[in-house]
Amino acid sequence: MAAPRGLFGRSPHDIKNKIKRGEMVAREKHDKNVDKRKRREKRKREEEELGDQAPPKKVPRTIENTREADETHVEADDEEVAEVLAQDKFASYFDGTRTEAKILFTTSKFPTKHIFPYLKNLIEVFPNAFYYKRGTYEIKKIVEYATERGFTDIVILAESKKKPVGLYIIHLPHGPTAFFKLSNFLLTKQIANHGKLTAHKPELIVNNMTTMLGNTIGRMFASLIPRQPQFEGRRVVTFHNQRDFIFFRHHRYIFEDGKRVRMQELGPRVTLKLRWLQHGTFDTKHGEYEWVYAKKLDTSRRKFFL
Repeated sequence: MAAPRGLFGRSPHDIKNKIKRGEMVAREKHDKNVDKRKRREKRKREEEELGDQAPPKKVPRTIENTREADETHVEADDEEVAEVLAQDKFASYFDGTRTEAKILFTTSKFPTKHIFPYLKNLIEVFPNAFYYKRGTYEIKKIVEYATERGFTDIVILAESKKKPVGLYIIHLPHGPTAFFKLSNFLLTKQIANHGKLTAHKPELIVNNMTTMLGNTIGRMFASLIPRQPQFEGRRVVTFHNQRDFIFFRHHRYIFEDGKRVRMQELGPRVTLKLRWLQHGTFDTKHGEYEWVYAKKLDTSRRKFFL
């Protein structure tokens, strides 16, 4: 593709002097911004003049709204999908049979002291969560132990080079099991102007998980939070999916002047990326995988799985 032509039909690449070349690029960028502002102001004037008869605003093309169609995409009012979900492993939570999770948190074998502040912040988010020292026990033994003692979920924070790198979530007693890669993990103390945590049960937002796989992951997250939140605490836990990256956030909403609402982050903050989902509890040898990430699946920037 030919380089864009500037003043006198010359391209910035034709100018050998670095200063002159920079001035030309800056001038072209300024002219483009001025032209863009004029077009925007013209559209605004036309909208004010035409009123209700003004043409609808153009919707910008984004990767999200031009995503490739997925045959497993689920509509909110799909009765057939609702029947399937009513019989899955999380049905007891959503039909009211079980209203609150009991979560066992632990670490990788031989954890370093650096991982415990991250684990502490996670445990503080989830009501009815307990830490158990891992020792040298295999995950299968932990599953047996937790099931016998009435736990509904196991969360294992994996560590590498003194940093949290992965998260296992095992739903008891019959699975499924998911593994997520972690990135951008910020402790509460690292978040500017963070709020002070209270013991109230939080509200939950699970957003933009629209495929069958996404529904399973969303229901897995939802089953970790009590169904009956304590609204007076104004705590909100959010799992927001965007381009298959799941952004975990924890906020408190604050009413100001009876009209405005602002958000105060409580922390921690972390991004999750699903790597695999397995039927049943953890079993790397004989377990049946429902979905496994592989590079060959990345056939397009507009193909998403959640």
